[in-house]
Amino acid sequence: MKTGFSRLFFAFFPMAAMFASAAMAASTVDLPKSFVEHHRGQFTQGGLIVMQLRPHTKVFLNGAPIDVLDNQAVIGFGRDAPLQQQLKFVDAAAKTQTAELEVNLRPRDYKIQRIEGLPQKMVTPPAEALEKIRRQGKIKRAARAESVRQTWFAEPFVWPVEGRISGVYGSQRFYNGEPRRPHFGIDIAAPRKTPVRAPASGRVSLAETDMYFEGGLIFIDHGLSVTSVFMHLDSIHVAVGDVVQQGDVIGRVGSTGRSTGPHLDWRMYWQQQRVDPALLVPPMKAKASTASSGKKP
Repeated sequence: MKTGFSRLFFAFFPMAAMFASAAMAASTVDLPKSFVEHHRGQFTQGGLIVMQLRPHTKVFLNGAPIDVLDNQAVIGFGRDAPLQQQLKFVDAAAKTQTAELEVNLRPRDYKIQRIEGLPQKMVTPPAEALEKIRRQGKIKRAARAESVRQTWFAEPFVWPVEGRISGVYGSQRFYNGEPRRPHFGIDIAAPRKTPVRAPASGRVSLAETDMYFEGGLIFIDHGLSVTSVFMHLDSIHVAVGDVVQQGDVIGRVGSTGRSTGPHLDWRMYWQQQRVDPALLVPPMKAKASTASSGKKP
């Protein structure tokens, strides 16, 4: 299997099937214009693809139906998503017209990041903290169990805060020398109390001030199972149920939870897949650098 090779299969029954194949960049796959007016995003591990569909188009990813609203749909690929993906488009008005696309995602190489200076209880929680962690896990899962039927995700995203990039998506983390799960967000170092703004419109589905690992935590539901996560906040300026517009201040940068200095950890989900927020935004105006080690986040 060669990365970046896509196969497109069109069927117009009862006409004979037509098959075409072409090598193309995995991050800039051409989707069939008879079904997709336009799309944005990168076909890569961690990527999120937003599609504007032709009327009556249904979408399937690896055989599973994808929710469509107002002719818009979104799909995402996790950190370790299989490189081979199958997309299918069906004209619901003329069910005999379909297009099948085999896409090979661009693979990613992930960094190793070592974080030192954390209290040991934040690396290996004591027994008395485990019940709190389990209880808070249920709260987080419940907040993402249902998603609003909106298409706020189709709005081009902006940075929620600007500053030095101190941690990147997918990196293998070592805390005080001990290996832990990969990092699924992007860390942006900024002074404490710097305003954090909504990167796109959405509905607040979680707003908690004292989560064990995340500290101050906000979820924003952008619709159709696309969720932004904001961690380590010093303060929270929204409540569950609030509808925010892009650019609204939702909280302030802090160093709460498992953190060694003030920063924002911005993460994103599509369904159960953790995607890379950095792929959704333009280059940051402020000069940014990536840290692979050290005490600060």
